[in-house]
Amino acid sequence: MIRRWARYVAGSYPPLRSVLFAWAWAYGVTGLFAVLQPQGPPWRPGLGTVNVAVTLTVTLLMFRAMDDIRDLEYDRRHNPDRPLASGAVSVRDLLVLCAVGSVLVLALNAGNSVALAMIAGLLVYCALVLTVDHRWRWPSGDRLLLGLAVSYPAPLLLHLYLYARYLNATSLDPGWRGVLAVVIVVLASVHLELAKKITRRRQPGERSYVDVFGLAATVGIAVVAPVLSTVLLVTGMRTAPVLVPLAVLPLVLPAVAGWRFWRTKAPRWSPAAPGLYLLLTYASYFVLSLGP
Repeated sequence: MIRRWARYVAGSYPPLRSVLFAWAWAYGVTGLFAVLQPQGPPWRPGLGTVNVAVTLTVTLLMFRAMDDIRDLEYDRRHNPDRPLASGAVSVRDLLVLCAVGSVLVLALNAGNSVALAMIAGLLVYCALVLTVDHRWRWPSGDRLLLGLAVSYPAPLLLHLYLYARYLNATSLDPGWRGVLAVVIVVLASVHLELAKKITRRRQPGERSYVDVFGLAATVGIAVVAPVLSTVLLVTGMRTAPVLVPLAVLPLVLPAVAGWRFWRTKAPRWSPAAPGLYLLLTYASYFVLSLGP
């Protein structure tokens, strides 16, 4: 089974890229909470942050496995080379992987009751979604907005988990600035969710928000969301004004990708740009948290 897991990770959860993203998420969003906190002790990463980053790495692997189980029939038709669809790994293998991962992340957070409750709640929610999908095939993968509404509480709970760990590390009480931080990072992630599926000509069976909103509206939302996220960040951050350009810098990627897509009539949005934007955004949060 270990070898099958290794083949699955190589094919569906590329280690270097996936670990980099998980650690950037952990360090960046935790840094964002610090950037928006006007008072209180300064936050600096430590062993606790490493613990959080490992938790996210394992949790995102479980998310990937659960998504692949839910999308199995679709992938068999349209992505037959994926590890689960090709038979390189079985549904049972992935369920065991999720069970082992669940034990690991619970153990990693056993010393923090609030964080442990967040992780436990997240695992229960994901198990519920997977059970409903298995028994009733709901929601259909073709209903993108409904599927997003069902899936999004999982990453939202991860943001709240990061906030709980940040509050524990700084001995601060929760407040509205924590909510603001979550809104900022959610708006940034909207760009990734929409832009990676923007296309003028869909491949057979391809799912795109263009079918839901139309091309112009999808592009508009994908561009406005990161701009609004940045405006909220700049107006709410406590760091020195000289660091404002660093907060704005990630917007270069959606701006250039949007200009290229619209001006050159490219068939689809640059596939690498949305992920790079979010990665750069997380990096900017972290660097801003280290500033004066």
